[in-house]
Amino acid sequence: MSNQDAYNRFKEMQAKMLLGGGEDRITAQHERGKLTARERINYLLDENSFTEQETFVTVRSTDFGMDKKKFLGDGVVTGSGKIGGRQVFLSSQDFTVLGGSLGEMHAERISTAQLDAMKNGTPFLQINDSGGARIQEGTLSLDGYAKIFRANTLSSGVIPQLSVILGPCAGGAVYSPAITDFIFMVDQVSHMYITGPDVIRAVTGEEISHEDLGGAKAHTFKSGNVHFRFSSEEECLVFIQRLLSYLPANNKELPPVWECDDPIDRATPELLDLLPDNPRKPYDIKDLINSVFDVGSFIEVQKDYAQNIVIGFAKLNGHTIGLMANQPKVMAAVLDINASDKAARFVRFCDSFNIPFISFVDVPGFLPGTGQEHGGIIRHGAKLLFAIAEATVPKIALIVKKSYGGAYIAMSSKALGYDRTIAYPSAEVAVMGAEGAANVIFRRDIKAADDPEAMKALKIGEFKETVMNPFIAAGFGYLDDIIDPAETRLELWKSLEMYLNKKEDRPKKKHGNMPL
Repeated sequence: MSNQDAYNRFKEMQAKMLLGGGEDRITAQHERGKLTARERINYLLDENSFTEQETFVTVRSTDFGMDKKKFLGDGVVTGSGKIGGRQVFLSSQDFTVLGGSLGEMHAERISTAQLDAMKNGTPFLQINDSGGARIQEGTLSLDGYAKIFRANTLSSGVIPQLSVILGPCAGGAVYSPAITDFIFMVDQVSHMYITGPDVIRAVTGEEISHEDLGGAKAHTFKSGNVHFRFSSEEECLVFIQRLLSYLPANNKELPPVWECDDPIDRATPELLDLLPDNPRKPYDIKDLINSVFDVGSFIEVQKDYAQNIVIGFAKLNGHTIGLMANQPKVMAAVLDINASDKAARFVRFCDSFNIPFISFVDVPGFLPGTGQEHGGIIRHGAKLLFAIAEATVPKIALIVKKSYGGAYIAMSSKALGYDRTIAYPSAEVAVMGAEGAANVIFRRDIKAADDPEAMKALKIGEFKETVMNPFIAAGFGYLDDIIDPAETRLELWKSLEMYLNKKEDRPKKKHGNMPL
């Protein structure tokens, strides 16, 4: 074959490869309101930065007519490119090729990209748009999923892993995203479930739509499986670019530091008015977060799930910070099963990737009740305690109002491992609230009094002053300082700056046994 003939064949094969399942299927993809696998990559990555790997791979199976269904690339696009000038590896399933189904070589391409990301210390992004396992390839498909799950697991805590669900993701396919750090979905486009509506109808008789069963809203509000929800693919991909700019490339690097034009000594006098005198009056803790951190830098994670606790990333003097905060406007900010799980996993992510952590505390305790007890609140609450105690990144706690009981320990206790705990003058630290404590400690005095209600009010005041007063906890060394709310931003930065170079070892072991 002459050089020209070889070149012509190359161009023909390249054009065929770039077309995926062909023009008709690309048109059908667009008619569903979806981008193609390559369009998604081009939208996400810096211009002309993508280098594809294993470009011309094809299926090896010949059973059930698969020898007549050979597509170059085997239904997935993998390789490396740059986002904001920083390298990433990624895979993007091509629904135009056999419905994006996963077979042996399809899986091989994905797992190769995963392992290359880990070797190079770069984030890995997977864009899922697949009908699931390729049935014609039988156990080859199942083996392929297993390779992907194992690569996800080996990469966990080593590189950030992001899963973008932009189509169906069903059956065994859902477990790979579940192992990764963050999952993204788009309304009316993304669907994720173990068994679809047809199987559920056949087995249980229950009627439910794809969207209600496994759509973006179901997974952000109800299951908590998904961290971010969007109205369009483009909005989702742009957000991913922003999120990655907060994160280090791997567990050996520190997070990127931005140039900050928001003065670190900017006063926050508005916080004096934010906090109500009446402890029963709710307020929005996100107002405090947005006031304290660099302007416009707050990214909330899982905002629709377990809303009694707020988690997310923000910048403080240009530095990436992970944060969790009790939300008084939802369930009076109690910690329950879902809030504990949500916060614990986020703390572990921050610790994996060297992201300092700040806790904003206004919590009455863990939620009581038979539903919580029988649902395992002991085990789930212990996850949060375990995560905080295990973490070695800088950990700062600010007690905004109340911090009671076991929730005090989880959210703010120096003995659990917080490096520095500070408080506002209005803070209260105790085993329980003053009214409940007075009913226990001064029960006899209140009963014997001529005016029980007056005696109760007196004893509540006495308990607050002698036990809950923040200067009592500070006197024991449990609070490092009591600060002016108007100086919160600067005080948090000074607290964090004390520990930015912190090094802390843990006993040598294979791993702990977290109460999962």
